[in-house]
Amino acid sequence: MTRTPIRVLVVDDHPLLRRGVEQLLELEADFEHVGEASSGEDALPLARETRPDLILLDLDMRGLGGVATLAALREAGVNARVVMLTVSDRSADVVAALRAGADGYLLKDMEPEQLLERLRQVAAGGMVVSERLAGALAQALQPPSKPHNGEDHLTGREQEILGHIARGLSNKMIARELDVTEGTIKVHVKNLLKKLGLRSRVEAAVWAVNRGAG
Repeated sequence: MTRTPIRVLVVDDHPLLRRGVEQLLELEADFEHVGEASSGEDALPLARETRPDLILLDLDMRGLGGVATLAALREAGVNARVVMLTVSDRSADVVAALRAGADGYLLKDMEPEQLLERLRQVAAGGMVVSERLAGALAQALQPPSKPHNGEDHLTGREQEILGHIARGLSNKMIARELDVTEGTIKVHVKNLLKKLGLRSRVEAAVWAVNRGAG
């Protein structure tokens, strides 16, 4: 059975980058380049028009920046997976992007084959961060030290859900995996975040991956 290609929209203010990504995607049968925008201001109407599965979004653009563009997309109800593709390796930028709703953060100097593989992972529901950023990101998201190891206080079900979060799965996907309601998963996620002293599932994912969960 032929799979439907992953529809990709590219938002970047550098023409050469946009063209390079377009050519790369055109070589792959499981990707379809559906459009490109040179600014954050143009991204929202184009996303509504093309209805992509995945948006590659530059972080530092003239005018509306990447994080602000991402926030606008999410506020408008655009549910495409979004990956920041940037030259910035500052942990603060990674944290800001992921907290704004990004599903991945990749550096522009990565190999083309590796980029395609990471995009496939995101399209399948995962979360990706360039390897060399993982350590700095985990340190930036490190919860305050506590008199006990919060992970030791997680129930078996919470440990299991934490592993799925580390794989980048959404609440809906975890509920499907465990054959429970999405509401039940939300309650477990809320509880495990409280026990670990973390503020979001993104922080939980990075925290868990850094400790070998998943």
